[in-house]
Amino acid sequence: MTWVILTGRQSDIDPYASPHKIITTRDYLTHPSLFRGVRPKIINLSNNVGYQSRGYYASLLAGSRGHKVIPTVETMIDLSEKKLYEHALPELEVALNRCRKDIGGEFPSRVAVFFGIGPSKAWNGFARLLFDWFRAPALEVSIKDGGEWASIRKIGFLPLARMSDEEEKAFLESLERYTSREWRDSKERTPARYTFATLINPQEELSPSSISSLKYWARIAEKMGVEVEPITRKDLAKLANYDALFIRETTSISNHTYRFARRAQQEGMPVIDDPLSMIRCTNKVYLNELMTFNKVPVPPTVTIAGIADLEPAAQALGFPLVLKIPDSAFSRGVKKASNLEELKALATAWLEDSDLIIAQKYIPTQFDWRVGVLGGEPLFAVQYLMAKKHWQIVNHDRGGKPDQGGVKAFTLKETPKIVIDTAVKAARCIGDGLYGVDLKETADGVYVIEVNDNPDLDHGYEDSGEKDEVWVKLTQWFLDRLERTGR
Repeated sequence: MTWVILTGRQSDIDPYASPHKIITTRDYLTHPSLFRGVRPKIINLSNNVGYQSRGYYASLLAGSRGHKVIPTVETMIDLSEKKLYEHALPELEVALNRCRKDIGGEFPSRVAVFFGIGPSKAWNGFARLLFDWFRAPALEVSIKDGGEWASIRKIGFLPLARMSDEEEKAFLESLERYTSREWRDSKERTPARYTFATLINPQEELSPSSISSLKYWARIAEKMGVEVEPITRKDLAKLANYDALFIRETTSISNHTYRFARRAQQEGMPVIDDPLSMIRCTNKVYLNELMTFNKVPVPPTVTIAGIADLEPAAQALGFPLVLKIPDSAFSRGVKKASNLEELKALATAWLEDSDLIIAQKYIPTQFDWRVGVLGGEPLFAVQYLMAKKHWQIVNHDRGGKPDQGGVKAFTLKETPKIVIDTAVKAARCIGDGLYGVDLKETADGVYVIEVNDNPDLDHGYEDSGEKDEVWVKLTQWFLDRLERTGR
């Protein structure tokens, strides 16, 4: 990622204080051909960002040149008058007052926040929220502390010229943290056209992609003019600095992955997984109805809304049968019931948390097909083998770590055509993103078990059949959408 810092005067900041290119707003405004062919990220540190000032025009024209910039002119206008940002104050004041205990008493009359970082750890909850509302390098908040409740008098930009020596030091440290990258190569490289954010959780036990696999993708994407950078759940406020988002954490409507997807969509960024795909794929009741409506073959299924539905379900499906919670991942919330007593015990517990659950006919196989579908076209095909002495590909019932079966890769040409065609038909019912379609192949035909919005994609496993073409197509999916929208 190419960062460029704009200042009102060359002397506003020590040129050796940052590794990034520093130029004046005048030079940026009067040389529109600067950075042609490159898409830099602009940090506008102009001392004057008032309407029609040089600082204002620098952010305005950055947008027309296809450059990402903070602050944007929208932020400049929002912070120009209190009445334009007062809608944000209730939430911000709640966050501010939560800090009182950690701060240790009274609030100061003024606090400086740099790139969402406060003067101490105690401030960081408020500081991150402030930066989420108003993405600006340096903000100054005036506070009125009434003892029981502190209110915000004013929020404004804090120019370099008004920073104390201590604040300037903290600002430069925050700047370095904000622009630093985990996957940076020591060698010089050609500036990227685009930068993709990849949302990860390094501590996740069953993440959809390993860190090593994402680094492998980053090397392929670099050859296509794309830089891939990791972000974590703490980086929501930084998301707008990127051109696209690839979510590589297990998704859920109830956690931060959905908020990231929604924010990316609001910013007009291509995103995998998009919010609608999350909603559709994470609910097995919806998936079953959608597949049935679109004539995609699924196992015989009964929706259960109460205990009274259990005996009819057992009569229709026979034993053993499979019981599923609507919202689950990695074989969690999927259990086999061998008789009516087991069915009643499972259903009674699960119906306390969900008004609907589903029961499906048990179809034993030695493996499940997983077909990756991207943009409505097949991407990869593998067989996930059942975990040892278990009926699922992941066994969560063993002590310790989950036990997973093996993976056997196939080229798309080697995969039965009916498996590919059925998977593609199922995925197209969901959307245009990346999906992992699980299917069972039997003597009676092929059945779709589920469609995953957040499928595993690891180097040496899912890409073994189609090799690097998997990662090239993934990168191209994002590029096609960026170039279509002119971002």
